[in-house]
Amino acid sequence: MTSKSELNHVDREGKVVMVNVSEKAKTTRIAKAAGSVVMRKKTMQQIRQGNLKKGDPFTVARLAGIMGAKKTHELIPLCHPLSIDHIELDLKWDVKQNTLNITATCQVDGKTGVEMEAMTAVSVAALTVYDMCKAIDREIRLTEIKLISKSGGSSGDFRA
Repeated sequence: MTSKSELNHVDREGKVVMVNVSEKAKTTRIAKAAGSVVMRKKTMQQIRQGNLKKGDPFTVARLAGIMGAKKTHELIPLCHPLSIDHIELDLKWDVKQNTLNITATCQVDGKTGVEMEAMTAVSVAALTVYDMCKAIDREIRLTEIKLISKSGGSSGDFRA
């Protein structure tokens, strides 16, 4: 179990706090996250053929993911608002698995990382695909949302 002193959103007395980043140096920070949307083969085929009544889920999901990343601080209570310099979403099919794989890369020159923004981008993009396809497939699953890598900052680089 993690002790209170190891959690940076908890002070010595156990109270929830926002991390103070005022003394940190600005550095270029990049985070990449990924997740998957698993669906029935028929659903995947309808999307790929452009046969959804709601339109193209790729375009809408990409935009939703970008918007989600920019609003992460409004969704996750202790996240700092960031002026994100770059967000890139990539959506690719794995036709053998009936899966849409989503990756998001976020970059900022700042005092805190963009891991939460990258994971939020993936989550919101995946939820958008679900929303656009739920009328034809109630069995869609969002899976494996995770941090793939991060760089910059005092805690060093991470690669899953």
